Amino acid sequence: MANKIDLNPKYQTLFNSDSRYFVVTGGRGSGKSFAVNTFLVLLTYEQNTKTLFTRYTMSSAEMSIIPEFREKLELMGVEDQFIITKTEIKNKLTGSSIYFSGIKTASGDQTAKLKSIQGVNTFVLDEAEELNDETSFDKIDYSIRSKVAKNRCVLILNPTTKEHWIYQRFFQNRSINDGWNGTKEGITYIHTTYLDNLDNLSTSFVEQIQDIKKRRPEKYRHQIMGGWLQKAEGVVFEDWQIGEFNSEIDSIFALDFGFARDQTALVEIAVDKVRKIMWLKEHLYKKGLVTSQIYDHVRRVAGRKLVVCDSSEPRLLSEMKMKDPPLNVTPTIKKKGSILGGIALMQDYNINLDGENLVKEFNNYVWSVKGVKPIDSYNHLIDAARYGAEYLLTRTVPKGMYIVR
Repeated sequence: MANKIDLNPKYQTLFNSDSRYFVVTGGRGSGKSFAVNTFLVLLTYEQNTKTLFTRYTMSSAEMSIIPEFREKLELMGVEDQFIITKTEIKNKLTGSSIYFSGIKTASGDQTAKLKSIQGVNTFVLDEAEELNDETSFDKIDYSIRSKVAKNRCVLILNPTTKEHWIYQRFFQNRSINDGWNGTKEGITYIHTTYLDNLDNLSTSFVEQIQDIKKRRPEKYRHQIMGGWLQKAEGVVFEDWQIGEFNSEIDSIFALDFGFARDQTALVEIAVDKVRKIMWLKEHLYKKGLVTSQIYDHVRRVAGRKLVVCDSSEPRLLSEMKMKDPPLNVTPTIKKKGSILGGIALMQDYNINLDGENLVKEFNNYVWSVKGVKPIDSYNHLIDAARYGAEYLLTRTVPKGMYIVR
């Protein structure tokens, strides 16, 4: 006989809301994953349901997420009613199941594979804050169109910065405040904190939270209460502000080549070495561009001015020099320590940003290991700026030599 599990009343909307989208947010100890996973197990007792449970990265469902679901089955006393494999949990009574997969795995991007799975009517994106590509979400979302069962898309996340597409799409664009519970425009919002889950938390954990509240109020508001941040914790660059680009002094351009999943980024840079001020202006930030499109855009914006380029694509550099008229391009110098060296050069300046995506990157470019390694994300325009900063600040260039004569 199944055991009863009591869930916080806020999660009842998972069972009775007609919404297609459910956005589940909260901080540490809020119990959101436990509640949603319990709901998904109960969902398998309905006929014709198939759930796709994803995370951006999930190297092995068998080692990571499936044990969490096995725990729920044991708590409910129903483990004998399920068949559990390395990638799926299937209800013997109904045939309904939960299939587990990462969006990005060791073998590459799995979006195309996931959107082709037949019969999925519930799409769950756990740790949704890790998915920075809204397009990947949309591709799977559009494939959820079962005619025999209710269709749902459930996002479970710890709020990150307000630059994230989830905040802009589900909160900012719909005038939804942090921590709101309710339904609006076909979207159900569920937000819980440790205060909703005190009966299941140890005394030592609660005492630790109270200590954080006293010592680190901003950390408490974000990590514990699940509030959205203006900028990420541990950002690489702190001395910057939004401001109009200074076109009164010499400038150069810098270009970071993108690929299918990355943006090609073009930034203009000018520096005042005496006052220690740097100006950056965004001119291009787009995926999927071919060489001719990059050339046309750079030629139109930069003209004959110098463009310091990503040196990892010598073929593209060569093609741009061979076009008529040729671009004034030069490769950046990449060597051991060049990333940290470029960051250190830029950190010595007060930086003015002119461009929406520049602001997004500076708000989200954080240390993986402080002072040792930054994350390889939110860095396309920043990498380009680094190329330009290194050129202007470490090479001797006579005034006026930035332009092809």
